[in-house]
Amino acid sequence: RMLSGYKPKNNVQDSYKILDLEEGCSLDDVRNSYHNLAKKYHPDSSSGAADSKAFIRVEEAYRVVLSDLAAKKKLDPGEEEEDQFKSKSLQHRHYLSFEGVGIGTPSQREKQYMQFRVDRATEQVLEYRQQRLESRYAGSDLSRAMDVRQSKKVKITQAVERLVEDLIQESMAKGDFDNLSGKGKPLQKFSHSPHIDPMTHNLNRILIDNGYQPEWILLQKEIRETIERLRKGIVASRRKLGEQMTPSEQKQWGRVCEQFAEDIRKLNKRVDNFNLVVPILSRQMVHFSTDKEMRRARETYEAVTEKASASDTKGNEGEEGKTFGWKSSLLKWLKL
Repeated sequence: RMLSGYKPKNNVQDSYKILDLEEGCSLDDVRNSYHNLAKKYHPDSSSGAADSKAFIRVEEAYRVVLSDLAAKKKLDPGEEEEDQFKSKSLQHRHYLSFEGVGIGTPSQREKQYMQFRVDRATEQVLEYRQQRLESRYAGSDLSRAMDVRQSKKVKITQAVERLVEDLIQESMAKGDFDNLSGKGKPLQKFSHSPHIDPMTHNLNRILIDNGYQPEWILLQKEIRETIERLRKGIVASRRKLGEQMTPSEQKQWGRVCEQFAEDIRKLNKRVDNFNLVVPILSRQMVHFSTDKEMRRARETYEAVTEKASASDTKGNEGEEGKTFGWKSSLLKWLKL
């Protein structure tokens, strides 16, 4: 308020009366009286006489009295108050800002803190450079050790290869390879297609020769075998029940249809898994429909039933023809 040009309403005499002081008192008396009244009237205090308006009046009176004392001593009120409180302020007040760095006025502590930050940044940069150098040298030692191990491994491999080559040359000199099949013929190990890498072709050929199949091939084969097994099973179950089903057989057929629908649902999950792993988009499969499969099973059952009835009819006609031929031959023999 002093820096902003605030002018209190109280005059000097009223201010002394509010602080219960007399003119000519010392600065210590003013300070002690202000502290006691502030503890009494401050809104945040726990006293029963806390009053914000009374506290404002006490604070204004305190400022007026300080200004009056400073005018009498021909000193600036801010410097007088700072000089009086500097020696008696608590030590920890200096550490409320700037990370506790520095002593003195806030401006002095700010300058000291800026210098402290510069020194700390310099130390951190030096530590970082030291760590980089250490890691670089440590990495070079490790790479050197790895190079030594790799060189030893290469030497051993070369020694083994030379030994194997010497053994092969020795066997060839003795004639051990003369009786091999395909001697003098070129090796068929590369593909004639220019779009296929020879190494990839050889690896694929080795995998195929050893019976390897990709996951999506096996899954596709499993799905096809499963749907064929389910189709045959539903048709066989329907044939067991016959043409005219009793109520118990109808319940049994309902349970068979429910199980068939559940198996189709599980099979569709396998179809989803297959579509996720198949590498070719055109190879993807659609879900199997339960209604379509049931309709297909009914048509297959009807076709099988018609074929069976037709074969039975032909068999009966053949038996009647055989019987009639035997009777006619007997009549001919009697006539003769």
